[in-house]
Amino acid sequence: MKHDTPSSVERRALLKASMAAAAGLLITGTGALAPLAARADNSAKVLRVGYQKYGTLILLKARGTLEKRLAPLGVTVEWREFPAGPQLLEGLNAGAVDVGTVGETPPIFAQAGGVDFVYIGNEPPAPAAEAIVVPHNSPLKTVADLRGKRVALNRGSNVHFLLVRALEKAGVKYTEIQPSYLTPSDARAAFTQGGVDAWVIWDPYFAAIQHQENARVLTDGTGLVKNLQYYVATRSYATAQPAIVNALLDEIAALDTWSTQHLADVSSLLAGQTGLDGATVDLAVKRTTFGVTRITDATLAYQQQIADAFSELKLIPKPLTVAEARWKV
Repeated sequence: MKHDTPSSVERRALLKASMAAAAGLLITGTGALAPLAARADNSAKVLRVGYQKYGTLILLKARGTLEKRLAPLGVTVEWREFPAGPQLLEGLNAGAVDVGTVGETPPIFAQAGGVDFVYIGNEPPAPAAEAIVVPHNSPLKTVADLRGKRVALNRGSNVHFLLVRALEKAGVKYTEIQPSYLTPSDARAAFTQGGVDAWVIWDPYFAAIQHQENARVLTDGTGLVKNLQYYVATRSYATAQPAIVNALLDEIAALDTWSTQHLADVSSLLAGQTGLDGATVDLAVKRTTFGVTRITDATLAYQQQIADAFSELKLIPKPLTVAEARWKV
């Protein structure tokens, strides 16, 4: 089990403080909480975008094309960073953001928790961009060797489903491992200090631990999961402002087209935004996919499989009908 050190405690305190601020709760000039009614009145003037340290939206932020697209409409853009999908959806639920990007599992946990959001689009599968890794000198050779071991992951993140599917394929019950639910920063510390035996993680953290610590891959998502990147919005915002949501998706589509033709520029932009070294970013970009599409029946059916799997494992409190979170334009 992981024991807290002063540094990890401090990190958690800072994370909680930053999330409390992000979850926003709009602050007025006098320091009081702005009423939700005021937010509703201003919803057409500001688009608040939740993004993570890596992915399409951070590229969109870096290039500034969304601001140019929305300026003639009198709409400004506010960007708010989150450490992972579950926290971003908490921010969305708290009214801190209108739209954002997450992996395939966070929306399942969010819907189970009563978050009123809709799926508005997704990127193509990128199964090789997440993996279960162990230290390079670990005696563990296969996923089956995880039985009884300590496995770090961010609960409810995209890699949670990878772990479930990998264990299932290896004939290991979820109850036979010791999950350590940690944010990526805490998980990396635990991994490098020997506090856990394995780490289930996504890019660019995956690429960083490979490049910087020579971590060894037990399995990536190939043949197990799709690892889709979703764009989500609060149902109220998507219903009230479909033109702005569609403009966002159009700009993402244009960015995706540009990205496929300028991978070196993508790496350069991401290196500047993330602070990661070039070799790490290059490795992650090779596993990234581009090509946003609207949500399809097949995509929702895949999400339903994830929801059913987590329901059967009692990792979410109730069965879900994923299609209830489909954006109806």
